[in-house]
Amino acid sequence: MRRYAALILALIGAMAVGPAGAATVSDVAGTVHNLSVTGPGTVTANTETQICVFCHTPHNAEPAPGAPLWNRKLSGQVYELYSSASLDATGLNQPGGSSKLCLSCHDGTLALGTVNVLNGQADVTIGLTGTAADGTMPAGAGELTGFTRRIGTNLTNDHPISFVFDSNLASTDGELRDPAASPHIGNRVAGQRPPPVPLENGQVQCVSCHDPHLRDTDPTINRKFLRLNRFQLTQPLGGAFDQANDIVCLGCHDKLGTAWAASAHADPSTANEIYTDTAAAQRDFPTGLQVWQAACLNCHDNHTVQGARRLLREGTDSLSTPKSGGNPALEETCYQCHSPNGGVLQGQGTANFEVPDIETDFLLPRHMPITSADQPAGSEQHEITDADLSETPLKLGKTNLGNRHVECTDCHNPHRIIKSPLFNTAATPFGVGTHPHGAGHTNIASGVLRGAWGVEPIYGSADFSVDPSGYLVKKGDGGTGAGSDVSSSYLTREYQLCLKCHSDYAYDNPPNLGDSGGGTPAGTNQLTRYTNQAREFQAPLDHQGEGTAPGWATNNHRGWHPVMDKTGRTPTVRGGLDPAIFLTPWNGSADIGNQTMYCTDCHGSDTAPGTVEPPGGDNGDPWGPHGSTNDFILKGPWSNLTGTGQTGDLCFKCHNYDDYANPANSNPNQSGYRTGGGGGGMGGGVRGTNLHIFHAARIGYMHCVWCHTAVPHGWKNKALLVNLNDVGPEVGLAPGTSVPPNYTQEPYYLNSMLTISSWATSGNWSAGNCGGRMWMMRNCRNPP
Repeated sequence: MRRYAALILALIGAMAVGPAGAATVSDVAGTVHNLSVTGPGTVTANTETQICVFCHTPHNAEPAPGAPLWNRKLSGQVYELYSSASLDATGLNQPGGSSKLCLSCHDGTLALGTVNVLNGQADVTIGLTGTAADGTMPAGAGELTGFTRRIGTNLTNDHPISFVFDSNLASTDGELRDPAASPHIGNRVAGQRPPPVPLENGQVQCVSCHDPHLRDTDPTINRKFLRLNRFQLTQPLGGAFDQANDIVCLGCHDKLGTAWAASAHADPSTANEIYTDTAAAQRDFPTGLQVWQAACLNCHDNHTVQGARRLLREGTDSLSTPKSGGNPALEETCYQCHSPNGGVLQGQGTANFEVPDIETDFLLPRHMPITSADQPAGSEQHEITDADLSETPLKLGKTNLGNRHVECTDCHNPHRIIKSPLFNTAATPFGVGTHPHGAGHTNIASGVLRGAWGVEPIYGSADFSVDPSGYLVKKGDGGTGAGSDVSSSYLTREYQLCLKCHSDYAYDNPPNLGDSGGGTPAGTNQLTRYTNQAREFQAPLDHQGEGTAPGWATNNHRGWHPVMDKTGRTPTVRGGLDPAIFLTPWNGSADIGNQTMYCTDCHGSDTAPGTVEPPGGDNGDPWGPHGSTNDFILKGPWSNLTGTGQTGDLCFKCHNYDDYANPANSNPNQSGYRTGGGGGGMGGGVRGTNLHIFHAARIGYMHCVWCHTAVPHGWKNKALLVNLNDVGPEVGLAPGTSVPPNYTQEPYYLNSMLTISSWATSGNWSAGNCGGRMWMMRNCRNPP
């Protein structure tokens, strides 16, 4: 009798949990676990009035260890378990402990009304209505959906159970609370009131989160039998778990504390959108629920749609509503809100809606391979290994280009992103998460990249033909107020994010154009393969400024767009060029030569002529290289025709078209590409101060690629100039090889015409530098 008394006391203790003042009561009669004829749910007995008998019996109980006078057989099924590359829990075995009791109903293999004992009779099946045809758990919205509690025997889409949760696991994971230091987590002890998050012999079980006897006093709140809050009740603060106000998930998952609390998905000043009534009803959310209150449940569901990975809500490619089964599709979770037609949030799809519409960009003709169908492997290859969402080079394509892919979490960490122009500033009061695009332009990562991971190249040589000698991985979260130095251990620059895929960190041989759906077709600009951007964007310190770099020809040096570092080529260094040859925000006299830029200043959806800013302002079209109508996901066209009159082409988003390509401009602004006085055989007067316009006027038009490299990230020569007197290893030839004009050889030469006999400093060019006046007339009179 003492043993039974202890068990009964344990049951009473289990029924009395809940924070002081919480709107929960232990009242199994008022829950759907009351299967008697008086039960409030859809499954009820035909005549049976007893409530507890469906689970418990004082006599002839199931002899399973820890079973509280259990009145049902336990399932003998073998379950398919949850797994992932970032799951740090070890020794996961078949469900055990009290979780077996839950599964005796919820796996759908045993009839709900089948009990061991009823009124002294053994092996009785109580008649029920509302069950499946065979008397088992009904399927709800569908057995393969995330809106059923017929969990089945495939637990790959369900939160793992029956694993040890201890200090070692918390330390290895990095975003779990240490049970030894968290008073709300602890082992159940018979006869004692269990802690708010009870473990069984150190293991997480179903009852660690759920108490099958609880209900909320507010009938509009479906608390799912949770011991703690199903929703976030007040603004999260990070730090210690707030049992009264924090969502239950934060009881174990601290998500770097303040990093999650400040994130765009948790901050009430940002995540204040409201669920539609339809979406709320589907999810059993109360009406009027805001995104910050739904918190983890916006993106995750502990029992989600079959086929989803990492408990992602609606994270499959199923086309049904709600989704039913299907293959993993991480982006579908994000598209619930980040689309014009998800129907999840009030106002979604309307003008100036603050949640950016990302899906539309991914539907443009050129886009990142976000779907499995677009990816070379034809299935989701994304496989993070830790809380920083990092992946191994192998999973990015190293040794196997078939692994190359893009998923939303390759670029964004949804637990850490903030709506702020810079990653290290506080989210409030900013209302935009994209980078600052004004005077004093930098390349410091924006708030939407906070907590993402990337790589920083290590260079052993300034030679353009030499790849980086290695890469430093940048990951983690520096926090609000963190330093922005490029040497930081965490990501501080946008290019660090891009280079983890667009460099030899992620491949041995460069991938081919057209290998993925939505990509630029092979043959575009005569290209068949991509290039190593880490090599191209290198900005050696001894090549900054003007003059002769060590080992380079007189007056020559490497050239680059200032993505990684500044050029040092100020207006004065460039021979007194007029800042007006650049467009806003690049035309500050103190900024030229000292400013840096982002990859996303060139790559992203199409923008209006003369600007790289997406239309619509802060809450308009998104920044970022999700998709475009232009090849290479560029913000404007770039081809061998650029420079021949198309004012909306890519170059002229930053470079003033009238000063670079308008043959009718009779009074251009002064350029660094000008004569040193007297014309030098290249035209004096006003147009001698701007030789771009001089040549355009003489010929009638100019093609940028005649003189500049076809991949204008960075180059072996100053000003990205080709030199047909020095074609070399970049195309497999010996250094100093001369080739005839109109030379095309991927990736860097496309109808190239320029031959340089000697290099000049900016502001001091003459015809002699380019082979002489007669040579230029002969070759450029009838250009291609």
